[in-house]
Amino acid sequence: METNRRLWLKKIGIGVAGIGLSNFNTFASLLVSENLINSFEDDANLIFLRSNENPYGPSPLARKAFADNVNISNRYNWDVATRLIADLAKKNSVNDENIFLGAGSTEILDLVAKLVSQDKGHEPKVTGSANYVIADPSYDYWTVTLDYLGLTKIKVPLTTDKKINLQAMLEAVNQDTKLVYICNPNNPTGTICEREALVECVTKISQNTIVLIDEAYLDFTKQQSLSNIVNDHKNIIIVKTFSKIYGLAGARIGYAIANKTIIDNLANSQSNTNNNVSVVSKLAAIASLKDDKFVSNCYMLNENARQYTINELQKLNCECISSNTNFIYFSLAKYNKDYFKQLENNNIEGGRIYEEQGKWTRITVGKMDEMKKFIKALE
Repeated sequence: METNRRLWLKKIGIGVAGIGLSNFNTFASLLVSENLINSFEDDANLIFLRSNENPYGPSPLARKAFADNVNISNRYNWDVATRLIADLAKKNSVNDENIFLGAGSTEILDLVAKLVSQDKGHEPKVTGSANYVIADPSYDYWTVTLDYLGLTKIKVPLTTDKKINLQAMLEAVNQDTKLVYICNPNNPTGTICEREALVECVTKISQNTIVLIDEAYLDFTKQQSLSNIVNDHKNIIIVKTFSKIYGLAGARIGYAIANKTIIDNLANSQSNTNNNVSVVSKLAAIASLKDDKFVSNCYMLNENARQYTINELQKLNCECISSNTNFIYFSLAKYNKDYFKQLENNNIEGGRIYEEQGKWTRITVGKMDEMKKFIKALE
């Protein structure tokens, strides 16, 4: 049992320095069942290439922040939110009033969905003709909220090279459109919009419609965020996350950047404004923003592993889309084995089929040794 606990301790990344092992054993036995510990151990041989997580994170500074501050989890510490908001405002060259925190970017997406379905009196204003516009395929798991609230989905096909068709997105907007969602870079395809064209497109749309730009993967590129235009355009919302390059997916922390009016409206939809995230997660985020070396290393390691994987997939007759992210979109149309069976037989968790025509699927870029195992499993 003690061995189990030590393994669990190692996996969650909390050092025993400063915590007596006997005290930790008592702590673990109180809070973690043996079944849960065993479930972590059972996953040890799996290679997770499914959810676009950072295989190297959290950063050393973030891990230290977790360990050093776990004992203040009994306090609300609203001041920590204020500190993080100030740091994020500085990083994105906006004011504190332009930042809104959420439990992952998903919470913010949900709040935006509710925002666009309400009028000033907080009564549903959608009708049978109310709609939202989204590229197809794109990140749409969160849109179940929009569907539930009565908006009709207008799906805009990608271009032949799997890029978001900005002109077609613009043309799909009508007087009943409440929201346009653009994921840049796009998930699952990994393609990126040319920035000038994107600014031109969202500037036009946002004159009458809210535009939600998801920059979850922009840190894997050299492209500048659109955060600098939010104060000039009242209907533009940028959503970002610490889940990807910062390696804090399980810590659940994201944020929105928008003009003050939208931020205030989002705040009115959140019961505990800017405090739905735990104090240790916020402190880890503050630390992560200071760890430029970690982010730079992750960027480089991802680039190398991604290029290796694309080269090897092409040797296996799998057409690949040029990626600007930590995942690869590729076709199984000419792959001559049972792809998903090959993954299963080698304890690899991958993505699903996103487009039946061409059998397009997605794989997360893990560490180099994981990608070599992935390629070997397909050979």
